[in-house]
Amino acid sequence: MGVDLRQVVAGVLTLTMFVMLGNMIKRDHFDSVEEKFPGGGGRDTLETSEYSKEGLGSFAKKNGGPWKDDGEELKQCWSKPSDDVEQTEGYVLFSLTNGPEYHVSQVADAVVVARYLGATLVLPDIRGTKPGDERNFDEIYDVEKFISSLDGVVKVVKKRPGKLSTRNLAAVKVPNRVTEDYIVEHVEPIYRSKGNIRLATYFPSVNMKKTEGKSSSDSVACLGMFGTLELQQEISEVVESMVERLKTLSRKSDGQFVAVDLRVDILEKNGCQGGDESGTKSCYNAQEIALFLRKLGFAKDTTIYLTESKWDSSLDALKDIFPKTYIKDGIIPADKKSKYLDSEGSEFEKIIDFYVCAQSDVFVPAISGLFYANVAGKRITSSKTQILVPADIPGASASPSKFITHYVSKKNHLAYACYC
Repeated sequence: MGVDLRQVVAGVLTLTMFVMLGNMIKRDHFDSVEEKFPGGGGRDTLETSEYSKEGLGSFAKKNGGPWKDDGEELKQCWSKPSDDVEQTEGYVLFSLTNGPEYHVSQVADAVVVARYLGATLVLPDIRGTKPGDERNFDEIYDVEKFISSLDGVVKVVKKRPGKLSTRNLAAVKVPNRVTEDYIVEHVEPIYRSKGNIRLATYFPSVNMKKTEGKSSSDSVACLGMFGTLELQQEISEVVESMVERLKTLSRKSDGQFVAVDLRVDILEKNGCQGGDESGTKSCYNAQEIALFLRKLGFAKDTTIYLTESKWDSSLDALKDIFPKTYIKDGIIPADKKSKYLDSEGSEFEKIIDFYVCAQSDVFVPAISGLFYANVAGKRITSSKTQILVPADIPGASASPSKFITHYVSKKNHLAYACYC
């Protein structure tokens, strides 16, 4: 009996299809098992917060992770004060210190004090944490933007007047978010006596929660904190270039990436234990962050930016799970590396970290503190509210909604007093 060639071909094709289907089923099953990453995360939360669905938007596991769209655009709900303040002849001097997370508060306090006293504000210099690390304001920030933003509110001069000497310049410390009552009692008498003061802000707390009470200086504080500081053009272009590079590396997630504030030196110094009123953890290491993100559903090809300046072997635990993990050195334009990464001091690096974290699609603060609080504030003003706070996740997975920072879930950040 002859063999029908068409039947043979049909039989082979059918068998091939079944084999391919079987392989697809096996591969899908293997991948799904691989996606369920085993292991535990951190033991406690970075902060105390209760989850609230109000105003958080919706999460959708698409494009390899639980990415959330930006929130509703907020508008500033404050305006420049219209009343005139009697101008006095004295000056208020101050410096920006310790990094951008401190700068916004230092500017706000200096503006509030100068406005209340009717004094002229001298453009500050910028001082790093290392001795001798001093920079001019215009090396980092836009001078003209700063001066024009305060037009009609506080008079600003670019240079310290030559007539000022240490003999007629009194050093005055004020607490962060200084109040008018404090100025009246502790600052004004010294200013009236000396005629000029050098202001220094100290931080009794890194808490940036808004307060219920209202003050006539609130609009001035909002202006100082959110309306005065913009990066000068060159640094702004470097940050934008790095953000675009990270988005390009994130093609599989529609250009979305995660920024994690994780610095090994701080983790080692703090020991990642305690640090707030509830006694919970104040920081999380690379492995704990990796497990946290994995359990929230971020895919292994998620692009992650770390604020660490130099690669440390302890970061390998994060890169093993998320291979597309980068530090500044890997994404900064090559022609800018020597100026911004290899220069003396770390002021430029802090600035870059702050503004990249402010623009990322997701921000994860592995370390509690003012950097986290003020990045959160800047993100809130631009409606980038996907700020996920690390915590222990029992089981294999969890909803990211439960880990949104209380600054957003409860709308209790100071930014919500200035933007609404």
